[in-house]
Amino acid sequence: MSHRNSPLSPTGRLRLARCVVKDGWPLRRAADRFNVSVTTAKRCADVYRESGPAGMGDRSSRPRSCPHRTSWRRERRVVGLRVSRRWGPARIAFHLGLNVSTVHRILNRYHCLRLSWIDPATGAPVYARRREVRRYERV
Repeated sequence: MSHRNSPLSPTGRLRLARCVVKDGWPLRRAADRFNVSVTTAKRCADVYRESGPAGMGDRSSRPRSCPHRTSWRRERRVVGLRVSRRWGPARIAFHLGLNVSTVHRILNRYHCLRLSWIDPATGAPVYARRREVRRYERV
């Protein structure tokens, strides 16, 4: 998000595009006038030609797709192994041929608790209070 008087605010982009498209300014002159690069000026002009004044607003920079994301089926296998066998990320990664960091990220995405926070027999969450922590004392 830019400040009001920025040359690349939505209003500034609209002025730049109108100078190029409607008034017929050369791209280099418009870019110098608005203190931006020629490629930025061309991009603004192309968006204005395509979408009009409505296209000059700020757009999301989030990618529309991620072709390398782990498939839904494989994510479900990771979570299934965690729930059924109570394996850690390293063991699941070895079993499925994935990276350990990928398995850890999937487990975090599905809000799987750490193995130290789960009862080994039932799989139910165990909440330990600080006062109940066992300590070894030498007598």
